[in-house]
Amino acid sequence: MAEKNKNTGPSEEQMLISNKKLFADVSHLIEQSRQKVAMQTNSALTLLFWQVGKCIIDDVLQNQRAEYGKQVVPTLAAQLEKLYGRNFIEKNVRRMMQFAEFFPDMQIVVTVSRQLSWSHFLILIPLKSDETRRFYAQLAINDMLSVRELRKQIDNKAFERTAIANIQAAQNENMPINTFKDPYVLDFLGLTNGYLEKDIETAILSELEKFILVPYRSKRTF
Repeated sequence: MAEKNKNTGPSEEQMLISNKKLFADVSHLIEQSRQKVAMQTNSALTLLFWQVGKCIIDDVLQNQRAEYGKQVVPTLAAQLEKLYGRNFIEKNVRRMMQFAEFFPDMQIVVTVSRQLSWSHFLILIPLKSDETRRFYAQLAINDMLSVRELRKQIDNKAFERTAIANIQAAQNENMPINTFKDPYVLDFLGLTNGYLEKDIETAILSELEKFILVPYRSKRTF
């Protein structure tokens, strides 16, 4: 009688495939958890920085003395840095105050902090107007921009180009407002920073004419 095959378990190849799948599944769970913890930590930290800034602003306003405000921030920052580390050096504490000043609605901060990091806000804070900050904050959220990508959009003046493009769109009934909201569309039309230094309105009209009207004229010659 033929000897029965004693090797009834999975083959070495099957075990290797199974181990790879198991490793991939467990790694995915770990990565998901790490991302969730990171997001929660970032949100909590950003909200804390807002609260610190708001607390200092309220304290200075209550005392109603400019000299008090000049003295309290360096003193408080030195105490906080000694106890809690370099996150609370004077420069950062002043940024927290600006954060609370430029984003006064706590509920908005709570919502936005789930999508933007403190590093994003550090880029938004120095911008010149509330409208500009809101534009880039929304752009970063909608397009899930990294800090580096957000900085690039600001350097490329996406807000200014979009505003001017919308002025032109408003003058054309067939072209809806925010047609050029996407900065990549403006790049496609060739609206570089060089145009911004000259006359962006003329640039947009010129590029639109080349992109839309020239092909139309070519067709009419036949």
